[in-house]
Amino acid sequence: MRSIPLHFRGEISVKIAVLQRKDVREKVFGAHHLALLREWGEVALNEGSANPTEEEARSLIAGADVAITSWGCGPLTERVLDAAPNLKLVLHAAGTVKPIVTDAMWSRGVRVSNATEALGKGVAETALGFTIVSLKDMWRLSRDTREGGWDPGPRVREVYGLTIGVVGAGRAGSHYIKLMRNFDVRIVLYDPFVSPERARDMGAEKVELETLLRESDVVSIHLPSLPETHHMFDAARLATMKDDCVLINTARGSVIDEDALVAELSKGRLYACLDVTEPEPPAEDHPFRRLPNVTLTPHIAGAVNNGMGRIAQAVVDDLKAYTEGRPLSGEVRAEQMHLLA
Repeated sequence: MRSIPLHFRGEISVKIAVLQRKDVREKVFGAHHLALLREWGEVALNEGSANPTEEEARSLIAGADVAITSWGCGPLTERVLDAAPNLKLVLHAAGTVKPIVTDAMWSRGVRVSNATEALGKGVAETALGFTIVSLKDMWRLSRDTREGGWDPGPRVREVYGLTIGVVGAGRAGSHYIKLMRNFDVRIVLYDPFVSPERARDMGAEKVELETLLRESDVVSIHLPSLPETHHMFDAARLATMKDDCVLINTARGSVIDEDALVAELSKGRLYACLDVTEPEPPAEDHPFRRLPNVTLTPHIAGAVNNGMGRIAQAVVDDLKAYTEGRPLSGEVRAEQMHLLA
């Protein structure tokens, strides 16, 4: 597909429609990001305080060559696309594109890109933080020292000589592997879509899920929410995990059978760091809120506050790549949709 020239210098006027509501845009895009977008042409902003309706999306996208979507944007239906017959590219300033993609986009040859790589870095960094702090047993030690204690106890461990299990090698999982390669640990990976050779190139050893659960000191989950992954971590699999294993979930709450996890955690032999639950938030009286071997955070993995700038930069970078005829870092193709979260 022919790309848009990188610099127009008055020769071509390209319209970029930013569809997300104003508060979402301002959380993601700084003034410098918008200035970069304006180097490519006219930028039309949604100044509304509510998510755009189909009619509002039609008005915003009218005549656009490029559209930028994000959280709160609805599907780009045939009717919406009719208002932008020259639309070539949709840049989704968020993770999954499922809320905005329609068959009409594929049939019209509109290319789609998202910011999962940018989000994945934040998720991986959060998982790394959980890994270090949990192995050091800092959660318990912080509580105990506030109550007058000063004994580290036997559960403090270094990130050394251990086996780190990674379940899923998408954007977040692969970056977590990259981060863990800075430590003297064995990294094992379960991902049916990754070959042993590819796993080796990443710095991991491909194994079956049961082997990973049986041998790992830390298990970090990086899976999409799909029918195939629903409650993948069930009672039988949780029971195979090593004593004192740290289970980290920064992916989707649906991949864990939470009743089974509560039963296993109640035995006191595992530790769980849960950034996601099913549903969110969990009920006020949910055992996750009171079990001493659970760290529960309110879905902070990924982009939060200043980390949102990563998303905006990913959008700018993919727009530049498109104009230069280079591959898009976050491109999503129609045949990949069934595998996305």
